[in-house]
Amino acid sequence: MVHLGVGNFHRAHQAWYTSRSPDAEEWGIAAFTGRRSDTADALRPQDGLYTLITRKADGDSFELVGALSAVHAAAEHEAYLDYLSRPEVAIVTITVTEAGYLRGADGHLDAGQGVVAADLEALRSDPRGPVTSLPAKLVAGLLARRAAGTEALTVLSCDNLPDNGAVTKTVVQDLAADVDDTLPGWIDDHIDFATSMVDRITPHTTDADRAKVQDACGYVDAAPVPTEPFSEWVVSGGFPAGRPRWEEAGATLVSDVEPFERRKLSLLNGSHSMLAYAGSIRGYQTIDEAIADPACRSWVETFWDEACRHLALPASNLADYRAALLTRFANPQMRDQLARIAADGSAKLPVRTLPTLRAERSAGRIPTGCAATIAAWVLHLRGLGAPVKDPGAAAAQKAANSGDLSAAVPVVLDILEPGLGGDQDFVQAVLDQADAIRPST
Repeated sequence: MVHLGVGNFHRAHQAWYTSRSPDAEEWGIAAFTGRRSDTADALRPQDGLYTLITRKADGDSFELVGALSAVHAAAEHEAYLDYLSRPEVAIVTITVTEAGYLRGADGHLDAGQGVVAADLEALRSDPRGPVTSLPAKLVAGLLARRAAGTEALTVLSCDNLPDNGAVTKTVVQDLAADVDDTLPGWIDDHIDFATSMVDRITPHTTDADRAKVQDACGYVDAAPVPTEPFSEWVVSGGFPAGRPRWEEAGATLVSDVEPFERRKLSLLNGSHSMLAYAGSIRGYQTIDEAIADPACRSWVETFWDEACRHLALPASNLADYRAALLTRFANPQMRDQLARIAADGSAKLPVRTLPTLRAERSAGRIPTGCAATIAAWVLHLRGLGAPVKDPGAAAAQKAANSGDLSAAVPVVLDILEPGLGGDQDFVQAVLDQADAIRPST
């Protein structure tokens, strides 16, 4: 396998699953960094070995992971093209964050970005010339693979965005068509774009983490990876050239990832947003502090009840997932900051909270859990709790501060979802929840 964007998350997730697969000795990962070479510089002297620090509530455990067979800087483009030309390379995995896909508002490649234009010109001039963006890296690799007469390959996105396989295929095909009009057809015939849902909290590595490894394990590790005990990987793809037996290491192989994506977005991300606003208003700094508050936990459980009525997974699966979330949230070692989660609510609430709200209102119910989240967000916009860091919320923030709460809420709701401010029953539910959340004076 080749991996693009090696960092802590990849090493705590896909590389870890591969190392635990029963056929791990048959697979190696040639990993390439992002723009910076720090990770390669740290891992090369260690032959790619690193320590995974699992932060359990009752203490840390340590595991040496050897899935990386080679680590390269992103600039080592010729090495990358050499790997992609080899028939034994069966999979390219990706973790570059959502921004790395360079999509425009229409979901297609944003050709107006300077890096896209520069990479397009570079590939037209020399298919083996250096490029920097993810779409261009993939197109360059596929050009090299076609030129070598090597065919079947799976491209597997492991970034945290819905339907990431289709997203990857779209931006690759958009660029491929501009580079060589014969390439899109070859891609359709030979390349499998797989989809995955990923989940594991993985903080940045600190000097304290390095010291912990040295104390506990007796060796120096320049690049250990701290993470939580929970992990999930749901994968859908054809894998025509084969893959590790990830399902025997705990991954879930399915025909459709979407129900799992929706579950995560609603239950994990939706409750994260609720706790970020309500918890910080009630004086807490971290997720574990907020979920320990009986009122916050009650709002979360109510929201989960509402969301679960509209999720297409078995009740037992949803119950297990909820129990796992409570354990994760309560882990005092993770210290997930509410202020970080509170950022960009104007973009997050429409995908985390509004789908459940719409479904509940269509069923004739008043979703008080959704109302609590939105009430807490309005109070956040009015200056309570975590600082507002949300460039997209200028209009909503102005409306939230334009008068008393009863006048402001309908206006904010209409900005969040046109027409919602006219739903008098829901407006009243938001006002009632705001009274319950904000500190008494």
